[in-house]
Amino acid sequence: MTSTTAARIALVVEDERTINDALAQRLRAEGYQVEQAFDGPSAVDLAASVRPDVVLLDVMLPGFDGLEVCRRIQAERPVPVLMLTARDDEADVLVGLGVGADDYLTKPFSMREVVARVAALLRRVERAAALADERPAALRVGGVGIDPGTRRTTVAGEPVHLTPTEFDLLLCLAREAGQVLSRERLLRDVWDWGDAWGSASATRTVDSHVKALRAKVGAARIRTVHGVGYALEDLP
Repeated sequence: MTSTTAARIALVVEDERTINDALAQRLRAEGYQVEQAFDGPSAVDLAASVRPDVVLLDVMLPGFDGLEVCRRIQAERPVPVLMLTARDDEADVLVGLGVGADDYLTKPFSMREVVARVAALLRRVERAAALADERPAALRVGGVGIDPGTRRTTVAGEPVHLTPTEFDLLLCLAREAGQVLSRERLLRDVWDWGDAWGSASATRTVDSHVKALRAKVGAARIRTVHGVGYALEDLP
């Protein structure tokens, strides 16, 4: 157990009890306080009462699905959400990211990977809070305005709502606008993943988030360099 995770509350939302219990047991072994829910309504109620630091959320749930749970939780207060899905369909992933999920894992997954993803999500939250305290200067790349302190974004002068991951991704690209950043670099700087994450699922994670971000800031603003990575273009 580490002091970093000792006070953290994780909410596990999964209707298959075997999987739910296995996730809860592993997270408790890592030092997390864990709450468990097995359907949509109880997940929303628990999130409101215990105010978790992170949510592990299955997509397919009784009552109402994980996408609706994510919408309701995020409407109450921002919290990092790791979606758990049995399907790797891009449309499903993009919908999940669109309602506020920060990351996703496709079943079957290893408990080691779950723990690492949860820890990375929490480190990113801490990093974002520290950055806000520093009140860094706002950035502008063409028609896109980014304020790291308030975590607000505008496109052509109009406010645009980004998820925490989308904001971190845009900020990373904006700090080196015009330069091509590799997927590995983005995984390290945005997701806080180490070299061990150079897998197909890691690549899909970056690509899915870039696609979701393009839908909000304009597809032409993020250039793809096939086989390498992405660059933010200085467009009006």
